[in-house]
Amino acid sequence: MRDASDVNILVIDDDSATQHALQHVFDSEGWRVSVVPIPSEAMRELARGRWALVVVNVALADLTGPLFNTLKTLAQAEADPEQEQRLLRVLFLVPTLATRWAQPVLEREGLPFVGKPFHLHDFLQKVSDLLIETKAIPQPIRDTRLPAIKERRLHDRRSGGDRRHGQMFASREDYMMTEEEIADYERQEEEERRKRQESEKRRDVL
Repeated sequence: MRDASDVNILVIDDDSATQHALQHVFDSEGWRVSVVPIPSEAMRELARGRWALVVVNVALADLTGPLFNTLKTLAQAEADPEQEQRLLRVLFLVPTLATRWAQPVLEREGLPFVGKPFHLHDFLQKVSDLLIETKAIPQPIRDTRLPAIKERRLHDRRSGGDRRHGQMFASREDYMMTEEEIADYERQEEEERRKRQESEKRRDVL
């Protein structure tokens, strides 16, 4: 099993609020994060590092430019069973104003994306799915700690909603991050931190 610190994530976005939010979320998992706000710098970073995941604002990628084409190739690559190649996965962030022109292209190419602003828990589920594909993490994050989200999804299915577990293409309303969700997330992180500390203390005693 890889150590959490071995999970390297590259964020390509020039929006400071998004940079801060993603840095906070990924740091809380113990993952290593690099943030690049300029597309030309992003190309150099892609070549320089061993990334498990790239999270990129599609408005910066330019759907006709070299950065998007490179990321598309990486996102669509499949593992070679005869080689120990580490896959890199890409998650595109689609701002509201870019939805009309970017979403059809991403859907046609089968590229994973979420809308901005996004629902924190569902965003983490997308990240979890992609990191499992790269074998950067061994199992999903959050699901066992978020029974309320499971109940909501079950309710959606029973009420005829079309939100599917693990669905990559979803409507923008599924990705709204509320202050209550952020506070709930931070409370759960603190509780997990406390449990880990207690577990480590018990091991030290033994």
